Amino acid sequence: MIKVHILALDNAMSSSVMGTMDIFSQAGFTWNYIMGCDTNPFFEVEIVTQQGKPITGFNNIAIHPHRAAEDIEKTDVIIISSVADFEPLSSNTQAIDWLKQHHSQGATIGSLCLGSFLLAETGLLNGKTATTHWGFAHEFQKRYPEINLRPRQLITDEGSVLCSGSCNAYIDLSVYLIQRYCGSSVAMQCSKTMIHDYARTSQAPYSVFQHNKTHSDTQVLATQKIIETQYSHSFNFNTIARNHGMSRRTFERRFKKATDSSPLQYLQCVRVEAAKKMLEAGGQNFDEISYRVGYEDSNFFRKVFVQQTGLRPKEYKMKFQR
Repeated sequence: MIKVHILALDNAMSSSVMGTMDIFSQAGFTWNYIMGCDTNPFFEVEIVTQQGKPITGFNNIAIHPHRAAEDIEKTDVIIISSVADFEPLSSNTQAIDWLKQHHSQGATIGSLCLGSFLLAETGLLNGKTATTHWGFAHEFQKRYPEINLRPRQLITDEGSVLCSGSCNAYIDLSVYLIQRYCGSSVAMQCSKTMIHDYARTSQAPYSVFQHNKTHSDTQVLATQKIIETQYSHSFNFNTIARNHGMSRRTFERRFKKATDSSPLQYLQCVRVEAAKKMLEAGGQNFDEISYRVGYEDSNFFRKVFVQQTGLRPKEYKMKFQR
């Protein structure tokens, strides 16, 4: 059987621990039982903590492990739990060393949500792609510039190191690894028994544009405020640059440095967020919405919308309309 060990961290989201264990444990069992076939579990799954003692998860929930991490001689897969606070992870040298040791012995390591911060601390993601929860992408990029962060992706796969997005992506990463080890048929069976959307790839439809204002460039902050409050107006960035005593090139360079977006990209993101809210509220067609957010050409704005959300406006409306 394939050995899977789930590393439960202090302040862990309990679903990322228990849910992951349940998904791997039912592979080859639940579907077979429903279909009247002999059960044949594929995975041997255990929860581990650093000291082998219960840890306190999110919302004061005690999570009891099967054993201590240091008692594991060899494993095939390690899953790092999601946590509600990533700040203490960088000082968890025991867990970092343990992960590096088992990776060197051939283990595949996957992180769930903010567990990616601990995986990043090992250095195993340096020069590679990674993802994390979309709401913490800026913080991840700031801390680990040597990692190629792909916040739109739900899962990144670098062979022996994998990352997944939000906490609930534990289902996606577990099924993804079940497919790797057991094949597409078994993975599809697991998704059907759990009523889970198979092979999801993007967290873009769920993400919300974050107005990055953690910088101290007052002129850029002023421009951000104008864009956010007057996004339906037409913008001449040459004029805005001159009003701030800068060339267009200097203005765009400073704006990009401060916000990680060009002024045009920032404007498009603000307009897409406004359109998403209108689609969720209902009562307007996309042509009307396009005009209200500042586009006379709804076909062009439709392309921008799809590029940012991964969904056509009609699909977004069906998925999220209240």
